[in-house]
Amino acid sequence: MVGVVKMPSMVWLLAAVFMLGAAVGLAQNTLHYDFFVKETTYSKLCKSKSLLTVNDMFPGPTITARKGDIVIVNVHNQGPKNITIHWHGVDQPRNPWYDGPEFITQCPIQPGTNFTYEILLSEEEGTIWWHAHSGLDRAGIHGAFIVHPKRGTEYPFIKSTELHKEIPIILGEWWTSDLNLQLEEYLKTGGEIHNSNAHTINGEPGDLMPCGRGHAFKEEVLTNKTYLLRIINAGLDNDMFFAVADHLLTVVGTDGRYLKEFTVQTLMISPGQTMDVLLKTKEFPTYRRYYMGSRTYLSNPRLAFQNGTATAILEYQDAPRARGGPVLPNLPNNTDHETAIEYTAQLRSLASTAHPVAVPEVINERMVITLAVNTLPCAVGETCRGPGNNSRLAASLNNASFEDPHTDILDAYYYSTKGIYETDFPNVPPFLFNFTNTNGSRRYWPTKRSTKVKVLEYGTVLEIVFQDTDILGAENHPMHLHGFAFYVVGRGLGNFNATTDPAKYNLIDPPYQNTVTVPTAGWAAMRFKAENPGVWFMHCHFDRHTVFGMSTTFIVKEGTTPQSKMRPRPASMPKC
Repeated sequence: MVGVVKMPSMVWLLAAVFMLGAAVGLAQNTLHYDFFVKETTYSKLCKSKSLLTVNDMFPGPTITARKGDIVIVNVHNQGPKNITIHWHGVDQPRNPWYDGPEFITQCPIQPGTNFTYEILLSEEEGTIWWHAHSGLDRAGIHGAFIVHPKRGTEYPFIKSTELHKEIPIILGEWWTSDLNLQLEEYLKTGGEIHNSNAHTINGEPGDLMPCGRGHAFKEEVLTNKTYLLRIINAGLDNDMFFAVADHLLTVVGTDGRYLKEFTVQTLMISPGQTMDVLLKTKEFPTYRRYYMGSRTYLSNPRLAFQNGTATAILEYQDAPRARGGPVLPNLPNNTDHETAIEYTAQLRSLASTAHPVAVPEVINERMVITLAVNTLPCAVGETCRGPGNNSRLAASLNNASFEDPHTDILDAYYYSTKGIYETDFPNVPPFLFNFTNTNGSRRYWPTKRSTKVKVLEYGTVLEIVFQDTDILGAENHPMHLHGFAFYVVGRGLGNFNATTDPAKYNLIDPPYQNTVTVPTAGWAAMRFKAENPGVWFMHCHFDRHTVFGMSTTFIVKEGTTPQSKMRPRPASMPKC
């Protein structure tokens, strides 16, 4: 069992003074927010229901900061169940204590208690977000987190004086039933978690859905102005197409990092990802109102899915001669793989003097990780609802289905507590086969539950190749790593070839992301340098897959200098 060597108090004091000086130089401000988690009743799709929200808002409040700021968020749990909050896209340098995933870096915030998160912004600049990281609670608990450039600096794509307004656009989902009851049913029977009843844009399904007319989100705009759309896919289980009728979208950033500009009619965004998009309004619009639209991109046409289209309205305020509208965007078909693949292929880092890249050209270690939906045997005497003969649905990475421990892994690592996790997560699949064409063979269905983690020496340059499989059906997987952004150096269809595929990598300007879309029946390769000590979760951002076990955890050991040590454990950490 690995553990942490405790530093003498005087060394910590000197290190703290040094880092405080560095932080003061970097940080522009310390901002404070209060989040009150409670049940709120909403009426959508002709039915009323209560769900957990923050500050009675769905989506929740937007956090606004500048690069290098410190953000303090006091979370008060006034709801009926345990909760945690994750700051998605924040690296949290040396600060895993406040990352947020339940039983990974903290025990949950129990009802009637509070916990204060300290969020250290470092290199992030653009759109990130925050959400619950316990069960399926992020269905209602999520919001935008906008990081502006430091004072005195500008966006690389437009002068701030030329930007009329920025507009958060949060793509979500709505269930008419209680998701917590669905989760309880899955834990009991191992059956599928049902699809949502509607997609939403900024909390509303829009005019095309039952009882939605008149309640769609509406943004009022002026002619011949430039707007910055900060688009977040906060949905639990769907890649999404998004478009604005008769308007072009210029993509300039993703996951809190800048991109080379490219212009499209439609974008594709996976759960967990963000896109920064410029929209130039028309000088002489034909219509006064235009629909924004969002619908599922279905990477596996055999899967059940939510087939509705969420809409919001873009309304011109200074075009009196324009016709009324609104008109719908020409969204791609749900199974338009070509549009999705072409869009993703255009993501390239800005790689400028002001925003350089540091792509590792030499790696210390390569992991090949298979992604699969699997089965587990049903317990004796129980009836289960998974596929096949009385089985439970599961999911895995390298055939290891992750099981949450009963206390958090970070504390177990810090205190060298034995029996909480195993350090033998495999670097390669345990057995080789044609990953993308199993011909429906059931021999690959079974997996086993465990709490396996991967331990990395500080400074390791790691390449991970995510390989999709067609076990129980191939599909896209949005893989998210906490604590790091990484360079997506390659992707392709079929099985990864370690001999020929690396020669095709982009080591010049690959996108720098925290959530990579692994293509259906294909692979994606990413690289990062493990210079952030701590415990960091990695998982599929389809929440049902995370619940099923498609996740693992990295432990990045400390280095030899004060700057490569974790910050001390806060005394206020919640107890299990």
